Amino acid sequence: MAKKSHNKTTTTKKAASAKSDKHGNKPANAKKHGDNDINDISIEGEVSQTDASVQQQADEGLNDNKRTDAPEQQESQSPLGDTYHRGPVIMRGHMIPKDNTTGNLLAPVSSTDWLHMDPWRVMRIQSEFVDGFGALAELGPAVSIFGSARTPRIDPVYKAARHMGKKVAQRGIAVITGGGPGVMEAANRGAALAGGKSVGLGIELPHEQGVNSWVNLGISFRYFFVRKTMFVKYSSGVIICPGGFGTLDEMFELLTLVQTSKVSSIPVVLYDKQYWQGLFDWLNTTVMESGMISALDPERVLVTDDADEAVDVATSGIGEH
Repeated sequence: MAKKSHNKTTTTKKAASAKSDKHGNKPANAKKHGDNDINDISIEGEVSQTDASVQQQADEGLNDNKRTDAPEQQESQSPLGDTYHRGPVIMRGHMIPKDNTTGNLLAPVSSTDWLHMDPWRVMRIQSEFVDGFGALAELGPAVSIFGSARTPRIDPVYKAARHMGKKVAQRGIAVITGGGPGVMEAANRGAALAGGKSVGLGIELPHEQGVNSWVNLGISFRYFFVRKTMFVKYSSGVIICPGGFGTLDEMFELLTLVQTSKVSSIPVVLYDKQYWQGLFDWLNTTVMESGMISALDPERVLVTDDADEAVDVATSGIGEH
């Protein structure tokens, strides 16, 4: 019973000390009625002041970044005055225009002269490359056959071109021509009737419109240089039949690319010895002996009267597909 009384006394003292110390002062953590509200208000005020301080420092840092990092503000300090940007172009001082790009775009225009100016032509040229690449990228191996648009259907060269188009197609190889009549039509006809890919890369000319009826994949171009790029890019071999300036242009550009090693090995065959021999005699004598050209590589350039040999050589870098 004595122990219980002692424990009870100790507990009572501890409870009393929680209310006041020996001098009668209340402990620091003791609160009067309403103290919670006052302290809460004080704490909220301190937090608000802290948040405001942090925000102010952040704003000052952001302003510092703007002062040091923004190129527009740095450029505006130029001795020439304000800086104006129009796309990648920078203008200052009296060079700053009084109009703007969006305003010019939306403004009504009575003249259409811009349709015939170089910037618009560049866009058309670019679109032709895009169209050509898109149409031919998945064509597969191909051989180009060049020749005159004036060759009649009863001409032996027409018949030879039709035979060569057929033989190339039977090997699973696409035939590419300029899409016109004559030799081009003959090669496309042979390829189409053999169930092959018969491609025509047409060109806008006053006397030649559209592509021949034997083309099953055709593209029409405005510009010769875009068209010739397609011939070279997508051909693994070339057969050149008798032709005029257009055929000669295609032939000499191709020979230039071959001789200067701008293109990897691409066999070039000229069909009809009688037609081409005089030209090549002149190249191999007068022109070469004058030091104007190097000798043509006989493994890359062949002149023949045999249509089957022409096909064999032109497709030699491809093989059977």
